[in-house]
Amino acid sequence: MKYRPLGRSGLLVSELALGTMIFGEQSKRSTTPQEAERIIHRFLDAGGNHIDTANVYAEGRSEEIIGRALRGRRHQVVLATKVRFSTGPGPNDVGLSRYHILRSVEDSLQRLQTDVIDLLYMHSWDPLTPLKETLSTFNTLVTTGKVRYIGVSNIKAWHLMKALAISDANDLERFVAAQYQYSLVERAIEIEFTDLFHEEGLGLVPWGPLGGGFLSGKYKPGKRPKEPEEGRLAVQQDSDEEAWVRRSTERNWQILAAVGDVVMAHPGSTYSQVALAWLLAQPAVASVIIGARTLVHLEDNLAAVELQLSAQEIARLGKVSALEPGYPYRYLRNYGIRPY
Repeated sequence: MKYRPLGRSGLLVSELALGTMIFGEQSKRSTTPQEAERIIHRFLDAGGNHIDTANVYAEGRSEEIIGRALRGRRHQVVLATKVRFSTGPGPNDVGLSRYHILRSVEDSLQRLQTDVIDLLYMHSWDPLTPLKETLSTFNTLVTTGKVRYIGVSNIKAWHLMKALAISDANDLERFVAAQYQYSLVERAIEIEFTDLFHEEGLGLVPWGPLGGGFLSGKYKPGKRPKEPEEGRLAVQQDSDEEAWVRRSTERNWQILAAVGDVVMAHPGSTYSQVALAWLLAQPAVASVIIGARTLVHLEDNLAAVELQLSAQEIARLGKVSALEPGYPYRYLRNYGIRPY
């Protein structure tokens, strides 16, 4: 396992991060607390130091499982959690107000059995709370030692740029990490965000690197998964981000075929490993979140760091999955970018 700087900070994170969204879920596809602890310990033993969760994952049970698993090993981990979504029935149990952020962080610290959160994300946009209130609260958490670094997730590019401008103008703590959906079958952030991350010093931490399991290679055209045992795509609604209707397209099947060709060129490799290796080769990426449900899944994903794709293979996968930019990006590509 190698380590990379998280954005324009001195914090080093493992190139793979352990995602824990399904730890503690009460469903047929959930990971039991016992299995989750084994996964966490194996990840740490493999050199991973970056664990990602959120205060709303499994209604807080994910954080509780992590807290128990890290007893005696907390010092080995860059621990990330999030705040934004609803944690209770009250009108102030949601959002990015000072009230909700401070209460949520105290609850997360208790569940995680720690006195500091290494990386706190703004989980999404809050249209009601002024950005300055949110950012000043994050800044207070850093200056008082309850949070070490801050990050952002799932907001528009202009919202992010506005937040950074407010931080700069008021000498507030800046975001160093950005967590967005990114994979061979979901590359929309390249239109605006990846240049922004590079210019403003944010490390990209992709979620959904396997497209909800689509890039694992276990699905076939015309055979929609229906049972929970068939993976996440079987339980997603059509309106969800990682829905079958978003994945089962002609373009995506062509991408999957190209991934399969690369797998054939690397005996012993898997579709998942190739998809992860492509992401790790992208310049904006600091750490890729893997969502292992079992130890078997974890071992498969961990092997991706040993897979070396050639420049030609990376280029081929990039070409088959490339998006056709609309205006003004097409115009800028054709007329606006010139080497002088």
